[in-house]
Amino acid sequence: MLKVNRDDKRPIWQQLLDQAIYNITTGKWPPGELLLPSRELALLIGVSRSTIQIVYEELFSRGYTVTSRRGGTRVSEWTYVPRPSEEVPSQGPIPPELPILNDSIGHLHRWFGDKNNRKIDIDFSPHVPYLDEHFKKNWRHSFLQASTETDLDSWAYGDAYGYLPLREQIKRYLSLERGVHVDTDQIMLTSGAQHSIDLIAQALLQEGDTVSVEDPGFPASWIAMKYRRMQVVPVPVDEYGLCVDEVHPQSKLVFVTPSHQCAVGVIMSEPRRQQLLHLAEGHRFWIVEDDYDSEFRYRGDPLPTLFSKSPQNTLYMMSFSKMVAPGIRLSAIIGPKEAIRQLARVHELTYRHLPIMEQITLTHFIEHGHFMRHMRRVRNVYRRRHEAMTKAIIKTGLSEHFTLSGVETGLHMLLEANPSFDEQAVTNIALEQGIRVYPLSQYCLECDRKGWVLGFAQVDEDAIDVGIHRLAEMLG
Repeated sequence: MLKVNRDDKRPIWQQLLDQAIYNITTGKWPPGELLLPSRELALLIGVSRSTIQIVYEELFSRGYTVTSRRGGTRVSEWTYVPRPSEEVPSQGPIPPELPILNDSIGHLHRWFGDKNNRKIDIDFSPHVPYLDEHFKKNWRHSFLQASTETDLDSWAYGDAYGYLPLREQIKRYLSLERGVHVDTDQIMLTSGAQHSIDLIAQALLQEGDTVSVEDPGFPASWIAMKYRRMQVVPVPVDEYGLCVDEVHPQSKLVFVTPSHQCAVGVIMSEPRRQQLLHLAEGHRFWIVEDDYDSEFRYRGDPLPTLFSKSPQNTLYMMSFSKMVAPGIRLSAIIGPKEAIRQLARVHELTYRHLPIMEQITLTHFIEHGHFMRHMRRVRNVYRRRHEAMTKAIIKTGLSEHFTLSGVETGLHMLLEANPSFDEQAVTNIALEQGIRVYPLSQYCLECDRKGWVLGFAQVDEDAIDVGIHRLAEMLG
């Protein structure tokens, strides 16, 4: 018999339903058993008939019972397996071993600096840009305005290429600021550099293809490619950038950061650029140009892109992670129409489209001038911090222990040591003194270059001076 507990906070119908299900699943009500008519059961329990009808309807809809006009309501004829007297905890499927994934995540964590609970006074992170309350205020304003002005159609399934008004703003920006002239269907929005690289691997390469990457270089590039089972070949980098002569002859793609080499910081020389473009045309491979922080140049204007010289061979990656904030997760790939169409098809299949609100907010942020004002403001901040870092390194004598490079552009510079330098031991000592520095070895695939990649975007001038002095004293 079903019972009602008046002290139970659950609705009466829910109490009775749970009891009925228990009786069926434990075999107390065996298959084929006829249940009492709803009116009769309601009188026995002391509830309304409608309550019992709700219970019976739920049992039927979940497949516990069957009904017929003449046969009434009966327990379904299902196979019942009684529980053993001693219950054994059920075991779910075991996830497969994924050593490539585990190794890749481990490398990414080490590259980002293994953020642990250790107290850090000064963090020379090369990954995070400068953000302040002024930016937060303007972003919040754009978010609220965009939320208010957005029509309901924007909340439907979106375009796999990305939000068209934002692509139009990017098109305009590239034309005015970078000398890159494209149509909107040559622009596809993604959620960051790793997402872009992953899509390129899926859409434009086949498993087992050979790709060439800078070494040292951007770890996420070769990690993503390896995870997609590409044959990744490291190519050395010298003071002129990528050593083009050593690009693997079977390469289907070459990944480069020509405007500010990721890690070493050098600018790819014009002869090397021409050599790479000529090689790509002759061997018909893709150049992936990651232009991640070249907007911040301290001597002259930003350099011309490889894409502007060879748009048929080049996929140009731009990111708002450094220009605005990593948290908005918005980037773009610019390339030939056919290639971008292929990327969009893969994106539509695997992700469908990007979240709409960040795209609409960034569109408003750019349209209403907040973006360019933000860029002007942070450029001034970076120029001061860049100068403070350079002066402190020279003043403290660190430049006598290390070779300083990568100072013309971007948000980091390199202090390179000789091969005998015990990079990890000294990095750990710096951590004990409250300073986080970023070892060059974490940017290396096979090469054994040593040193520190030091970012200055989120460290003010006083902290830069203190941090560099501490490092110099530690080495002295």
